[in-house]
Amino acid sequence: MPRPAPVTLIAGPTASGKSRRALEMAEAMGAAIVNADSQQLYADLRVLTARPSPEEEGRAPHHLYGTVDASEAWSVGRWTRAVMPLLEAFQAQGRPVLIVGGTGLYFSALTKGLADIPDVPMAAREEATALYDTEGEAAFRLRLTTFDPPAAAAIERGDRQRLTRAWAVARATGRSLSDWQASTRPLLAPGTYDRMVIEPEREALYAACDARVLTMLETGALDEVRALAARELDPALPAMKAVGVRELTAGLAGEMTQAEATTAMQQATRNYAKRQLTWFRNQCGDWGRAL
Repeated sequence: MPRPAPVTLIAGPTASGKSRRALEMAEAMGAAIVNADSQQLYADLRVLTARPSPEEEGRAPHHLYGTVDASEAWSVGRWTRAVMPLLEAFQAQGRPVLIVGGTGLYFSALTKGLADIPDVPMAAREEATALYDTEGEAAFRLRLTTFDPPAAAAIERGDRQRLTRAWAVARATGRSLSDWQASTRPLLAPGTYDRMVIEPEREALYAACDARVLTMLETGALDEVRALAARELDPALPAMKAVGVRELTAGLAGEMTQAEATTAMQQATRNYAKRQLTWFRNQCGDWGRAL
């Protein structure tokens, strides 16, 4: 019987160098790499998400990169349903696995569990959104406190999506989102995996974000966004919300100059990296750190 394969979780913000680190480790260990980035799932976004190149994918087995069409909306639940059979197969082979990405909820599902929450009716979601838009964040957060005090206290300022979801879940199910989450079990058993966050110094990370945007523009990001826009997909789809899509689409439409679109994309990328840093510091405080 082969021994269980080790699993290593490698998280970090965009442009932190986690993919490069993972590839080096995979080559040294003979490991497979599994994607844990919600945007690198999409086939239409190779350039815009800095997905590993074909040459890099040839140096080690890569899984769940560019396997989803932009017209699909993958959730964290769907990702876990794709990942767990892969992990079981690698374990049977005795192959080490590196799970690499920047989507915190994916790692949370693996290490803390994923709540099996019933589908929330559209009416409850629309009611939550209407209340938030009418009352504003402060009043809505106070309203949420009566249903779900832990969520109201923990959700970051400005996170409209999570606030309205917490309220809609409590309203529709009669049970708070925090209660649902507290009853979950981790998908990976404690002690069966290693974990690290790639966390560069913030100034260096922001410089890397700016440089990455310029590289994307030099290697086909505009063509990628032009092709995506031509499909006229629902703007609410996850792929359409990828950093850079809105900014470059506006530039292509003449709503801003190319220089303005580039600057806006760089700012959006830095903001995204900052949110990721904050999430990993709050949610993964006991993980190892690496520059």
